[in-house]
Amino acid sequence: MEIKTYIVDAFTNEPFKGNPAGVCLIEEEIEAHLMLSIAQELGLSETAFVRRMADDHFSIRFFSPKMEIPLCGHATLASSKVLFERFPALQKIQFSNIQKLDLVITKEGNDIVMQFPVYDTKPSTFPDALRHALGIQSITNCEYNKEFKVLVLEIDDSEVLGNLKPDFEALCKSHTGINGVVVTTLSNRRDFDFESRYFWPWSGTNEDPVTGGTHTFLTKYWSKKLGKKKMRSYQCSQRSGHMEVALIDDKKMTIKSNAHIILNGAIKMQSVNHDN
Repeated sequence: MEIKTYIVDAFTNEPFKGNPAGVCLIEEEIEAHLMLSIAQELGLSETAFVRRMADDHFSIRFFSPKMEIPLCGHATLASSKVLFERFPALQKIQFSNIQKLDLVITKEGNDIVMQFPVYDTKPSTFPDALRHALGIQSITNCEYNKEFKVLVLEIDDSEVLGNLKPDFEALCKSHTGINGVVVTTLSNRRDFDFESRYFWPWSGTNEDPVTGGTHTFLTKYWSKKLGKKKMRSYQCSQRSGHMEVALIDDKKMTIKSNAHIILNGAIKMQSVNHDN
């Protein structure tokens, strides 16, 4: 068995920027442990497994090297880029994920527009050990998103955000029961409204370069603060990436950006004889 496989840089128009994702096109359902093994082999923050169900309807599952992730923005964008290029007649894609969410994807010129759910954050607290592990002197606000189990820490300096060098071993020990922490701030860049970085050594890699999933709650968070429905977001990791986010209503939003395919090939699977 061969699995058509791609590596795609998402949330960028340039190679070696944005967030690289694996995309595996499967013709039939495969076991979760095999998907996890493939994600570990590729070693990217997430790998998507995509199977065609009907003309424009596809199932999609996401795995980090550590676990299955219910929803992943950059791997959805990467998968959409692959499908739009492989099937030029497609004008719309409907993905169904493990949570039975329907994700509608369309093309807008050279960009890809993804429709995602909107999630809330609630006021929360954080241990000082977490702040010290991140290397942050002061935090303006702390909130929590239950769907992703992620802490949101707002600070007041985008230069500080860009220069953070967390102690990831100490970070993991500083808090239990969360999957990650987003640090965010107003942007001092002319073309952007807010910035963020996402650290998730609890459930994935140390830092996710550009994260669509966190914007399902960052968008509403910053919309309340800025009084805007449409905003430009910049994730100021070392690779960096950007997107345009827009609230449709209290339950739906869009994320618009692009992606660049940098590699395609096939994973060759060989049957294993367990009697030997």
